[in-house]
Amino acid sequence: MQEKIIILDFGSQTTQLIGRRVRELNEYCEIVPYNKFPYDDPSVIGVILSGSPFSVYDEKSFKMEVSKLRGRLPVLGICYGAQFIAYDAGGSVEPAESREYGRAKLEWVDSADELMKDIPVGSQVWMSHGDTITNVPDTFRTIASTADVKNAAYRVEGEKTWGVQFHPEVFHSTCGTQLLKNFVVDICGGKQDWDAASFIESTVAALKEQLGDDKVVLGLSGGVDSSVAAVLLNKAIGKNLTCIFVDHGMLRKNEFRDVLHDYECLGLNVIGVDASAKFFSELAGVTEPERKRKIIGKGFIDVFDEEAHKIKDVKWLAQGTIYPDCIESLSITGTTIKSHHNVGGLPEKMNLKLCEPLRLLFKDEVRAVGRALGMPEHLIKRHPFPGPGLAVRILGDITPEKVRILQDADDIFIRGLRDWGLYDSVWQAGAILLPVQSVGVMGDERTYERAIALRAVTSTDAMTADWAHLPYDFMAAVSNDIINKVRGVNRVCYDISSKPPATIEWE
Repeated sequence: MQEKIIILDFGSQTTQLIGRRVRELNEYCEIVPYNKFPYDDPSVIGVILSGSPFSVYDEKSFKMEVSKLRGRLPVLGICYGAQFIAYDAGGSVEPAESREYGRAKLEWVDSADELMKDIPVGSQVWMSHGDTITNVPDTFRTIASTADVKNAAYRVEGEKTWGVQFHPEVFHSTCGTQLLKNFVVDICGGKQDWDAASFIESTVAALKEQLGDDKVVLGLSGGVDSSVAAVLLNKAIGKNLTCIFVDHGMLRKNEFRDVLHDYECLGLNVIGVDASAKFFSELAGVTEPERKRKIIGKGFIDVFDEEAHKIKDVKWLAQGTIYPDCIESLSITGTTIKSHHNVGGLPEKMNLKLCEPLRLLFKDEVRAVGRALGMPEHLIKRHPFPGPGLAVRILGDITPEKVRILQDADDIFIRGLRDWGLYDSVWQAGAILLPVQSVGVMGDERTYERAIALRAVTSTDAMTADWAHLPYDFMAAVSNDIINKVRGVNRVCYDISSKPPATIEWE
């Protein structure tokens, strides 16, 4: 039985970061809503309470019976989690005189405490709260302080319960990894045996038991998630897996041909479907971004469903859903718990059971599993690419000619990133066809042609992103190549917007 740390999600934007940091310690963890603790699961070795957008004294704040955990398992409260533990035990939590946000330094540390081992005075921590613990109960003992926060960290005497008002999961907390290791490994007794190899071994065995001799269909996108899911399933059930790769006409240049070749080299049973004519017809004259997405989404479901029904006795639909997609998250009102599925509508339409072998992995873990499975690096390191493809990178209506222009420009940009050794330092990149024309001069002739915007961002998880500071020489060379080689383009721009406020994609 795989031991695990449970992270109770009280709605913080950084809850997923806690999970990532614990996984980076090679310790398995699961994120569950604050009120869904698995009390009957004997594999749980410790509990972390996340932050929250609410104050503990708000009527609408998220609360649970933390007393049922204290003394039973090691508990660590982070920010709101720390305040809630103290408040629930009779301590005082009050609004701070000013919101404590940003970097702070630990001015005093009880280095003898288990949680604070190897964390020196002067360590930088990240604060993000409007409240502060002004008074702790008698059994609570302060173990760290900053200039403005006396009770920056505490422990409860006689039990394995701790709280920290800073965020150890955030990169800016320089001691954060050490603190989490102290809790997960030293206090909870974590064995640190969670890695790609152990995941593959346990998942293949579980898939064999779950699927038996049943037939499975999987929709491939060419991206890393669905590709790794396919190779993992192929390892478990072989010929009983059929993959379907639909070309909606808005893939990158030569992508349909190249990806099919890659899949065949991996030994996958793949059906390639060129449905571009259908999609171009249905998208004709459509300019509204959300309508484009819905048309492509429904069209994909229809094509996939038609192809899947040609295969006899299929019982399962497999998807490359990963952990950030399916973590149940609380809305700001606390009334809605939602989960995400890759291909909405397919399980219900096709009356199939759902199989998601990667649903417990973060993106970096998916790539690690792909490497352990022996997949080629160019598949594992592929940038994220939107499901609707270039349709959401063509502003305005979609035509085959516009797609041709964008494919050619995008191909020059992506190949350039690879040739200059820049591809792996960028999270996502692509070209956008703008709905404008501009005046230019080519030779002695005046031109009035299209403008292309290039977009490249750096990120760790796509929740936030910064524009990539690419070398000027590279940008000049790419711009020159696009204008000289792509018929119909005479101007190239570079998008220097960050997320937020802008999104990575333009539509």
